[in-house]
Amino acid sequence: MVKRQLMLGNAAIARGAYEAGVRVVSAYPGTPSTEISEVIATYKEVYAEWAPNEKAAFESAVGAAYAGARAMVCMKHVGVNVAADPMFTVAYTGINGGLVIVAADDPGMYSSQNEQDSRFYARSAHIPMLEPSDSGECKEFTKLAFELSERYDTPVFVRTTTRVAHSQSYVTAEERKELPLKPYVKNVKKYTMMPSSAVLRHIEVEKRENKFKADLAEIGVNTIEINDKSLGIICSGVVYQYVKEACPSASVLKLGVVYPVDTELVRRFAAEVKRLVVIEELEPFIEDTLKAAGVKCEGKNLFSLQGEISAALIKNKLYGEKIKTNTDYAPPRPPVLCAGCPHRGVFYILSKLKLTVSADIGCYTLGAQAPLSAVDTVLCMGASIGIAHGFEKAAGRAQSNKTVAVIGDSTFIHSGITGLINAVYNGSNITLLILDNSTTGMTGHQEHPATGKTLKGTSAKILDLEAMVKACGAESVRIVDAYDLPAVEKAVKGAIDEDGVSVVIAKRPCALLGKTRGVPYAISECKRCGMCGKIGCPAIRKNADGTMTIVAEQCAGCGVCAGLCKFGCIKKPEKNLKKT
Repeated sequence: MVKRQLMLGNAAIARGAYEAGVRVVSAYPGTPSTEISEVIATYKEVYAEWAPNEKAAFESAVGAAYAGARAMVCMKHVGVNVAADPMFTVAYTGINGGLVIVAADDPGMYSSQNEQDSRFYARSAHIPMLEPSDSGECKEFTKLAFELSERYDTPVFVRTTTRVAHSQSYVTAEERKELPLKPYVKNVKKYTMMPSSAVLRHIEVEKRENKFKADLAEIGVNTIEINDKSLGIICSGVVYQYVKEACPSASVLKLGVVYPVDTELVRRFAAEVKRLVVIEELEPFIEDTLKAAGVKCEGKNLFSLQGEISAALIKNKLYGEKIKTNTDYAPPRPPVLCAGCPHRGVFYILSKLKLTVSADIGCYTLGAQAPLSAVDTVLCMGASIGIAHGFEKAAGRAQSNKTVAVIGDSTFIHSGITGLINAVYNGSNITLLILDNSTTGMTGHQEHPATGKTLKGTSAKILDLEAMVKACGAESVRIVDAYDLPAVEKAVKGAIDEDGVSVVIAKRPCALLGKTRGVPYAISECKRCGMCGKIGCPAIRKNADGTMTIVAEQCAGCGVCAGLCKFGCIKKPEKNLKKT
């Protein structure tokens, strides 16, 4: 059955994999890639899983591909760093079934800590990379990626960016192609990467890449549109949409394969146009490739290395037109911890105790913002423990004021366990706070090994975080309710006074997980002390006269603010209590 419908780019990738006959999909949630796995999990014919991290996900997909299945692994750009170890080597071994790697980049850093460009991974690992420009191409390029993977015995990247992943355009949904499992044949020289085998496989990688590049015209996803020859633009991905809007009369070479770059096609295009401009987000990846091949072009002399491209920006840089965009009118709106977030009170206590805090990637990163201002460092997934350990080893316990690391439950499982083992093994004096909110919060409430559910929604064995940290060698473990601020403060004070590595697990489910919100609190006869405002809850407003008000519609009923008010002005209204 053929059906045309609007789809998110991520949903279209999932649909493409489904139609291509994918059997196994593994991923770790990370914006802007998360919805791919959430959609693929709805197809009963596909085994789909959340893995503890991207490396584990990648290795699961490789195993499935070795077994003869079509497999896919999905991650955001920084997740490619975590998966890089097996990724570089599977380029040598090749595959048996098809293997597709989805890397979702985030120009503008809407939900990321850096703006790295995944195209360099394709070049470095010698893995072909396709880049779709809309949802329709997301589906078709994913299907093509599986075909190319099997034809050339290689994994294949599909690169997206936030705008393609989270925009909707029309997709034609087709029937699934059921494929038999390819037989696995033992081949030590191909699959076992000891040096003697790897040397020979590296030669095969170069042969494969040369053959792939020679076949680019046959693959057929690089397209030329000849219009006004005074200006020729080379682009890929979502930038193509901006170019067509901003420069409808220009000649355009749209690259569907961004690695390897078809330099011969570019030469032919360049010979047709008077001025050649490469427009690409982030690094001058295509531009540098062309200049190295002797093709004269412009690019980053006009456009920045940072942030997203837009139609307005292209018009401004190429034609001098100044067009205001939504960002010129919209006031800045920084993200904040949600009303009722269990992390808020913990950070209030850490700020109150004036501790040096290394935090991690997740909702709790927002503990760095005023008025909490509790966080000193945020680097990458799992780094909080290593940062605290290194800080303490360099500065000493007395000077560092007993360094504290903060990490979430999902992130601890992702890449914090080895950091904890390292700290214990090397005699560190740090305190680790695991903020267990029973979900992978910032990416939209995905399951993980400690929640008891799989991506498919089936029951799973629950990882016991307390038992895990004790198994890592941390003998001092305290468990507290994150809403109970006196208990949190007592636990933290006790932990930082101990020698060695101590752990506090602050447990309370994310406030957004519940189907119903708690009874909202209200402030009466406010004394203007301002204590409730120090936790930065979005439900609490300061009035012109200095008194405070709780917006009932936003209040989650957590009661943290009531615990801070020394005058007892914050209570649950009696009428609300009677209703419940």
